[in-house]
Amino acid sequence: MLTNRVYKALLFILTAVSLPMACAAWQPGPGDVSVEIVGDDGRVLRQFDVSRADEPGAGRAYLEAVKGKRYGIRIRNHRADRIGLVIAVDGRNIISGKKSHLRRDEPMYLLNPYQTAAYDGWRTSDTRVHRFYFTEAGDSYADAFGDRTAMGVISVAAYAEKPHPRHKRLYRNESREDAARSAAPPATLGGSTKSAPAEQADAQPGTGFGEGVTSRVVRVRFEPSHQPFAKRFLKYEWRDSLVQMGFIRAPAPANRFWPEHVGQASGQGYAPYPPGYRPPSYRW
Repeated sequence: MLTNRVYKALLFILTAVSLPMACAAWQPGPGDVSVEIVGDDGRVLRQFDVSRADEPGAGRAYLEAVKGKRYGIRIRNHRADRIGLVIAVDGRNIISGKKSHLRRDEPMYLLNPYQTAAYDGWRTSDTRVHRFYFTEAGDSYADAFGDRTAMGVISVAAYAEKPHPRHKRLYRNESREDAARSAAPPATLGGSTKSAPAEQADAQPGTGFGEGVTSRVVRVRFEPSHQPFAKRFLKYEWRDSLVQMGFIRAPAPANRFWPEHVGQASGQGYAPYPPGYRPPSYRW
């Protein structure tokens, strides 16, 4: 039996969606752990790095959220030892659903040496998760609990394992069971009438509580180090916001009946009439 006095965190090893190492060309992230956001179409969402020199061991990046798009959090352990992962979406731990501070006493997922795994939703049992999908803040899982303190942020804290040779490894591999991905639109949490300020706040994106799929885990023993060796923060925004911030360039739509160069030298250098001015009519 696991106790908080002996084992500071309860970990899970994911067996339903573990991925082979050769599935992608990975680039190591800060602290020997890399994090990618992957859509159901297999496309990795582009990250716009904004990491800061005054945050050693941490990485920060923006990425584009597409409304209604289901996604998973794909993480690879580049180290030769096991690591524990505290993962939070919109500030909520994806295993317990509780408000997360990325601490070592929170529920974690386990990654074996050089293992890659994907985490696709909010865990509701040892065999089931409910899918992540991009939506308005008011439809998000976090907002259902009245929590918008970390809306739009995917956070990962990676912990090394304390060496305890006497501890036996208690995790076991189960047969892989592919999660069924429904083609129907994701379920929503909506239904409440929002005030005008709430509608304005919903301009920011959040992550919804989507349809349930099979995802099996088993519990293992693991004692994390006191501090994480790496953190990763991904802030997802709608495309319009990324355009305004300058990360994405929005090309001006071309007019097929009016080439851009036409009219650039109009007026032959004379002063134009001021806006709203109506010149008098003359009789000759």
